[in-house]
Amino acid sequence: MFFTCGPNEAMVVSGFCRSPPVMVAGGRVLVVPCLQQIQRISLNTLTLNVRSEKVYTRHGVPISVTGIAQVKIQGQNKEMLAAACQMFLGKSESEIAQIALETLEGHQRAIMAHMTVEEIYKDRQKFSEQVFNVASSDLVNMGISVVSYTLKDIHDDQDYLHSLGKGRTAQVQRDARVGEAEAKRDAGIREARARQEQVSAQLLSETAMAQAQRDFQVQQALCDAAVSARKAQADLAYQLQVARTKQQIEEQRAQVLVVERAQQAQLQEHEIGRRERELEATVRKPAEAERYRLERLAEAQRSQVMMQAEAEAEAMRVTGAARAAAVAARARAEAAQTAAKAEAFGQYQEAAVVDMVLQRLPQVAEAVAQPLLGARRVTLVAGGSGDIGVSRLPGEILDVVTRLPAAVEALTGVSVTQAAQKKSECQA
Repeated sequence: MFFTCGPNEAMVVSGFCRSPPVMVAGGRVLVVPCLQQIQRISLNTLTLNVRSEKVYTRHGVPISVTGIAQVKIQGQNKEMLAAACQMFLGKSESEIAQIALETLEGHQRAIMAHMTVEEIYKDRQKFSEQVFNVASSDLVNMGISVVSYTLKDIHDDQDYLHSLGKGRTAQVQRDARVGEAEAKRDAGIREARARQEQVSAQLLSETAMAQAQRDFQVQQALCDAAVSARKAQADLAYQLQVARTKQQIEEQRAQVLVVERAQQAQLQEHEIGRRERELEATVRKPAEAERYRLERLAEAQRSQVMMQAEAEAEAMRVTGAARAAAVAARARAEAAQTAAKAEAFGQYQEAAVVDMVLQRLPQVAEAVAQPLLGARRVTLVAGGSGDIGVSRLPGEILDVVTRLPAAVEALTGVSVTQAAQKKSECQA
């Protein structure tokens, strides 16, 4: 449960988990019911009327003194608040005020006993300071601070103070009578001097007034002349300024015209540049792009045709070589078979071998030309020299056929050319 208090009050919470007790001046605190206890102590300022009746001073004269003191429990100082809680917690303001009053009264009586009546009467400030200092040092230990102390009244029943005042009163009355006579004498002297000074001052004043009037007229004339001259200068300056202003206006107008013409020329240049950029973007760039596209397309088509021709030629070459190799292999096989037969029967001669080879040559030529019969399209790639075009095709075929005797000679060891020459010589 929360408890709150104003700035003129302090709360002290003790009990469970509150060792030492918690002191809160002007705030709120959490209190657990049945386990913790809360107590309050007032921080209000207390006004004390300190009376000391018939106290004997240092010279044995009894007097009565009344002082006014303002005291309070100091809530901002934790140590003083703790001391005040230990001594006054649970007491009312009247009980606290009574304790402080008795303490102040004791210190006041002690100070009165150490001073004379004259010292107390004449130097009240000194008496108040001594009571304040002595009482403050004692009340601080109780957690109470003395805010102020003032001596209010001093009186006695023996007319001691009145007797002290009689001599002073007589002296004051005597001084008053003497002073009154001297004042009257001085007043007459001063009155005569004042009249004399008044006449002299009046003459001086009239002379000064006349001189001032003359100086005023002279100054007025000078001022009128200066004003007229300044006025003429101002009129001339005004006319000159008007002329300068008109000239500046004309110059500004001319500058404005120049700026406007420059801006128009700049706008025309911007328009020309814009039209050139528009023409380049709409006509030149597309034309260049189209030309570049056509060039790239033509180059790609040319490269495609060349690559296609090379691929077909390579395919024909590989196919022909394969067929020639197959024919040569078959010829070698037949030659081997024939050689085996010749060796087996022992009746074949070189002429018979040549006849057999010559009989097979048409078949070899047919096998070489067979790939050309199935080709739908033939692409010829010309080299650096030789025939060009269709005339090159028979030469290629004949070249393959002319290589057959050398192949036969390599396989059989029989030279077809020599055998044919011998056969021709024999027939001749």
